[in-house]
Amino acid sequence: MVRMNRIVQVTGLLVPALLCAACASPEPTPPPTPRPSILVITLDTTRADAVGPEARGVKTPSIDAVAARGLRFRQAYASVPETLPAHTTMWTGLYPAGHGVHENARSVPARHELAAQKLAAAGYRTAAFVSSFVLARRFGIARGFEVYDDEMPKGSAERSARDTTERALAALEAPPAGGVRPLLMWVHYFDPHAPYAPPEPWKSRYAESPYLGEVAAMDEQIGRLVAAFERHAPGPHAVLIVADHGEGLGEHGEATHGHLLYQGTMHVPLIVAGPGVAPGTSDVPISQRRVYHTVLDWAGLGSQDSLRSVAANATPEVVLGEAMKPFLAYGWQPQVMAVAGRSKAILAGRIEHYDVIADPGETRDLAAQGPPDRRLRDALREYPVPSPDGPPAQEALGEEERRQLASLGYVASGAAPVVRPDAPRPADRTALFALMEQTSDLFVRGEYRKVIPLLQRMLREDPHNLDAALRLATAHSTLGQEAEAEAAFAKAREIAPGSADVRTYLGLHYARTRDWRRAVALLERSVAEAPDRLPALEGLAALREREERWPEAIELRQRIHALREPSAAELLQQGALAMRVGRTELAIEALQGARAKQGEAFAHDLELGVVYLAARRLAEARESIDRALARRPGDPMALFKRAQLAVLLDEPDQRQRIEAARRGADPHVRDLIARERLFERAR
Repeated sequence: MVRMNRIVQVTGLLVPALLCAACASPEPTPPPTPRPSILVITLDTTRADAVGPEARGVKTPSIDAVAARGLRFRQAYASVPETLPAHTTMWTGLYPAGHGVHENARSVPARHELAAQKLAAAGYRTAAFVSSFVLARRFGIARGFEVYDDEMPKGSAERSARDTTERALAALEAPPAGGVRPLLMWVHYFDPHAPYAPPEPWKSRYAESPYLGEVAAMDEQIGRLVAAFERHAPGPHAVLIVADHGEGLGEHGEATHGHLLYQGTMHVPLIVAGPGVAPGTSDVPISQRRVYHTVLDWAGLGSQDSLRSVAANATPEVVLGEAMKPFLAYGWQPQVMAVAGRSKAILAGRIEHYDVIADPGETRDLAAQGPPDRRLRDALREYPVPSPDGPPAQEALGEEERRQLASLGYVASGAAPVVRPDAPRPADRTALFALMEQTSDLFVRGEYRKVIPLLQRMLREDPHNLDAALRLATAHSTLGQEAEAEAAFAKAREIAPGSADVRTYLGLHYARTRDWRRAVALLERSVAEAPDRLPALEGLAALREREERWPEAIELRQRIHALREPSAAELLQQGALAMRVGRTELAIEALQGARAKQGEAFAHDLELGVVYLAARRLAEARESIDRALARRPGDPMALFKRAQLAVLLDEPDQRQRIEAARRGADPHVRDLIARERLFERAR
């Protein structure tokens, strides 16, 4: 049963598991002399059976070479089958219930100190190279890294393993700044992620399994990276290879990842090699959260929970994991996993129980033969379930950022779900996974005519799906189909009476129609109830402009820009509003921001020059208006403003500038020139 009123807190049995990084630790161990440089390689979407000596159907000689001299954990587990939450676990040492990041497109809370921050404070150089927008610095995962390379190719949200490796190699080969210090380098590879498109020769070699072809191509780059790291980074050297999560590949009805907790997505490779690590293999179940402790251990910052000290005969810890995406998006059952020894239990409405050693495919549910170990049952029931009532994961992103995530297959819901005790189990709704991904992608890309029949089908299959109802209503509204939109909103109100999301999106609907004044009260209420609710703020700001309540529109847009980074178009609009009401400094700030984003494409140098002139920043005004004239040499207003500046700056050609303005003037500018007393003193 869904635990509707559970507060996200850490109690009882889970204190050491969830908040291990905050617990009292033993005295720091003496650091090795010298401290090693540390290379952490994270493999996106890589199954445990896809790499290493026991890989099936693929050869990974570079990873095999590291495994041969290191310790390989054959029962390592992801904390969550999504990229940003899993990496947050690895860099904080906390499960998602502890760090609070349950989905992609969230932000890592500033209260959590990341491993890179601790190593930087301890004298390490730190550098990171990531291969996907999912790990962009704006999500908070970059803290502590002096270099954080998250630049993707133009028009893409990811880059290839080769491109990322080239950037990392260039950094390794450059002379180190600030003297010789040990290096923490993190390199993230995204290549095994869908859609699978390996380069040649792997495309041909793995024509029957392009997923494995991407793994093999990635492995080649790992070989280049490790060799360069051990050649250029100050020694000794430590290497850690781990996946953030796996890939379903159709097992248990899941083609990709994010929805379920079975081995295909949760069982991951994990290899450590370096000082203090005896080569071999371990069958002790391990969570990826211990990456954090191992990095700190190598740096001499404490050995608690380090993978260097895992004993073969130790009592197995209870390894935890979660998959909350279906719960947070659709109100389906929350899912929690617990593993100890060879036993794995999953709680999602009911408990499933598997022997993952004898039955790695999890084909035989042992729950009918009796419950799992009490430790597993207690861990499952005590695991805190997050509240679904917060703002949607992607609400703080701009449209282009949403499209970037959608291109990677990551689209969050737009509304808090309806939580109910009889909610379906995600494992029983696998037939809808592909439909959900398709509708989300089409909706974000604005293909509303195509998405409407799919959303209608979704609601037939899952009648309590508020997100689908609101997207259907929004699609009809955007297409101007007002009657159909009203019917979809009525369905949404039936699903969730009193929902703030329904009020907000109904207000946004009215704002698009001739009855736009009906939207004002709805959106005012939404903003009053949730001052940081971006869709309501955006809608209300647009309404204030239509009402010509300019100062309020400006204040609302400032609030919006404080919550998410504005686009160039939004900055231009803010600049125009600020100019309208005489807020010169705000106009300058907005137009400068737009120019920084647009570069050579910026076409508003005249407006920027005008506000510089109003602020008496004459040299900057001259530069801006000269750029405007270079773009449009005969622009009447630009010629007029340039003549004013020539007089104010006492330039020798001021009279020629005035004459040029008179020759190029239109009727409006001729009137301005006739009334411009400044020109009377021109020499």
